[in-house]
Amino acid sequence: MAAKIDINVRSEIGELEAVILHTPGSEVENMTPKNAERALYSDILNLAVAKKEYSQLSGVLDKLTKTFQVKELLADIISNEKVKDTLLHKICQYEEKCNLNKHLKSLDSEELARQLIEGVIEEKNTLTKYLNKERYSLRPLHNFFFTRDAAMSVLDDVLIGRMASNVRERESLIMEAIFDYHELFVTKTINPLNSPNYTSTASIEGGDVLVARDDILCIGTGTRTTPQGIDFILDKLLAQKGKTRHILIQELPYKPESFIHLDMVFTFLDVDTCMVYEPLILQTNKYQTIHITIENGKVISIKEEENLFKSLKDLGMDLKPVLCGGTKDPWIQEREQWHSGANFFAVGPGKVIGYERNVYTMEEMSKNGFDILKAKDIIKGKIDPKDYKKYVIALDGSELPRGGGGARCMTMPIRRKSVKW
Repeated sequence: MAAKIDINVRSEIGELEAVILHTPGSEVENMTPKNAERALYSDILNLAVAKKEYSQLSGVLDKLTKTFQVKELLADIISNEKVKDTLLHKICQYEEKCNLNKHLKSLDSEELARQLIEGVIEEKNTLTKYLNKERYSLRPLHNFFFTRDAAMSVLDDVLIGRMASNVRERESLIMEAIFDYHELFVTKTINPLNSPNYTSTASIEGGDVLVARDDILCIGTGTRTTPQGIDFILDKLLAQKGKTRHILIQELPYKPESFIHLDMVFTFLDVDTCMVYEPLILQTNKYQTIHITIENGKVISIKEEENLFKSLKDLGMDLKPVLCGGTKDPWIQEREQWHSGANFFAVGPGKVIGYERNVYTMEEMSKNGFDILKAKDIIKGKIDPKDYKKYVIALDGSELPRGGGGARCMTMPIRRKSVKW
């Protein structure tokens, strides 16, 4: 049996020891222009191209760390009949699809895992079903390759996402079951739905939650994570008496849709470097940055700060900003932010992954001492990342960015080494 993994994520940049991925499958193309918006897409994707691009991300990570696939982990746990029954009961109750229970229970674990992700096609065996324009009785999880959102490793625990859209809630149920029941993982899950103080206005998604340091959380609030969701996290931190914690909250615009999460405008690159979308993070604007300080289980202050960058500096994280889209033209900054130009995923301090298409952002990274390495060269063995102190692994990205996310969105780290600050 494989060695157990204790969940441990105390920074955004510690050397990556294990990560969960989900390679996009037919659920991505199981949509039409008519239902794309409901699926939270602004366009439909070409699966063949998206998978080819995604294989660069997974191929690089396979070489650098331990990787796990959601579908395989799900198949593992539902091979246990009790776990299978428990998960199906939750899904069928939540989505009001109890009529599917018999069909789903009849499937073997691998086929059931596939259908829970890719969707269950409606059997047109009654007039009502025949006239129904829906193709699926259980909808596909079009967004699941963005594994970041449904579950977040925060220190030793896994915070289960309370998704802003019901179309994604099954992702959270699946991830919660994986961490609750898979024999590999040692952790505790924390789910807002299980809280006695839960309200329907509370939502939390992983793209908004950044573990800056073991005592600092940066959280975005906007279309996907609400103040009520952040209050849930606050309540959990208040229970950790004897510790000082800081929550830095960044308000986000509701439009355009590229601002859905904090990691679309701000990510950590190294112990002394961060990536920022300058107009929102550094320039004067109407979006507040709020600092909540917790000591010994009590909130001792809530105050507005100048900006997120300054707040981190005041807490001892003196970071140099690298500007998404470069320094020359705000139009270029806006274009590259739209295609996840600020969304980097760290595999170690000063070692990150991002989209090659954002050429002005990549130029800025190069000016700040990062070597630009092509993902395809690493996979083929032409380049060894160990030969470089600071680098960006550049992914092809013509199709994946159209789904609305980058390398951080597509990764759910579960273990990192400690960082020497």
